[in-house]
Amino acid sequence: MPTFAYIALTKDGKALHGNLQAASQEAAMQSLTKQGLRPIALKPSSAEKSGFLSKLKLGKKVKLKDLVVFTRQLSTMISAGVPLTRSLATLQDEAENKYFKSVIAGISKDVEGGMPLADAFARHPTVFSEVYTNMVRAGEAGGILDDILKRLASQVEQDASIRKKVKGAMMYPIVILSVSVVAFFGIMIFIIPKIAKIMEDLGGPNAKLPVYTRAMITVSGFVQHNSIFILVGLGIAFFLLRKYIKTPGGRHRFHLLLLNLPIIKTVVVKVSVARFSRTFASLTAAGVSVLESLNVTGRAMGNVILEDELKAAATEVKNGKQLSEPISGSKYFPRIVSQMLAVGEETGQIDTILVKVADFYEEEVNTLIDSLASIIEPLMIIVLGAFVGLIAASVMGPIAGLSKNISGG
Repeated sequence: MPTFAYIALTKDGKALHGNLQAASQEAAMQSLTKQGLRPIALKPSSAEKSGFLSKLKLGKKVKLKDLVVFTRQLSTMISAGVPLTRSLATLQDEAENKYFKSVIAGISKDVEGGMPLADAFARHPTVFSEVYTNMVRAGEAGGILDDILKRLASQVEQDASIRKKVKGAMMYPIVILSVSVVAFFGIMIFIIPKIAKIMEDLGGPNAKLPVYTRAMITVSGFVQHNSIFILVGLGIAFFLLRKYIKTPGGRHRFHLLLLNLPIIKTVVVKVSVARFSRTFASLTAAGVSVLESLNVTGRAMGNVILEDELKAAATEVKNGKQLSEPISGSKYFPRIVSQMLAVGEETGQIDTILVKVADFYEEEVNTLIDSLASIIEPLMIIVLGAFVGLIAASVMGPIAGLSKNISGG
């Protein structure tokens, strides 16, 4: 979202300088007016004019670890009775991330100008998610902001832990796959042509070679003469695929594909259910209505197919049904979720029950990823071994046969 630098006058005529994020210049103008400010200058900030580097968003990222520390410290300071503006100023000074420091500075200015903390957070959607903002808004409305921030810190930590676990499990196969691709191109471009030359020298141009050896030489010749086109084509295909996945239709098909892949489906469902349970529990405990909680939680799950199921469930809840009923008919939500929801609805402790569900599925995710990691490593070794063995058989067998024919002749 673009950032605009502004100069505006307060009601008492004081000039106020700052930055705000908005979809357009008109939206930025409306946002300032709603705050009771009279804009006298509004233009894209210098950060927005930095061209290519700005588009890459270099340096404009806040680590989850920094967000957790900020949330916990803000909660502690509010609990201790420190005024909000003073708390934000202190946290701004302590922030090591320069971008995060500027974000906190902007939030501090907005709060000083009378804006609610949740609205100030909402102006930085790349740092504070919609779930985060809504929980803070509920905390402000209920006068329990310190408690909500503690819940948020725990939730962000859990989410970061799951992401780290998934990324860690994927790192090994990605590295091995990358090395394999580089090795494949290296062998096909530099080694196989020389070996083919040796075979031709030993047996002549009409030497009888096994089918797999001729196929490998043919592939090598194609790769050698078209390597640049292949790499450019792969790059373009990858770029277009990523762009397509970002479209609504592409995202829907991609997420549906993930839910139909045998092992991937299990991981995606467990991660999404854990995220749904913890987020929904936190929102309802904060006093957010069930319908609004479902709306926000759906967007936080990370899978549009499951989000659509929650939207359908929200519609049925709006028509008077208990949430456990539509969830029980879900194609992807495990049956235990609806059963636990039913228990929570009967006892009036949905938030407590769902926290236990979240703990269970987070532990399930950890166990599943550890199991997958232990299986992936030997599988990758077998695949690499087979690749090396195929090359060795394609090369060494024919060379040994041709050498034997020459010595016998």
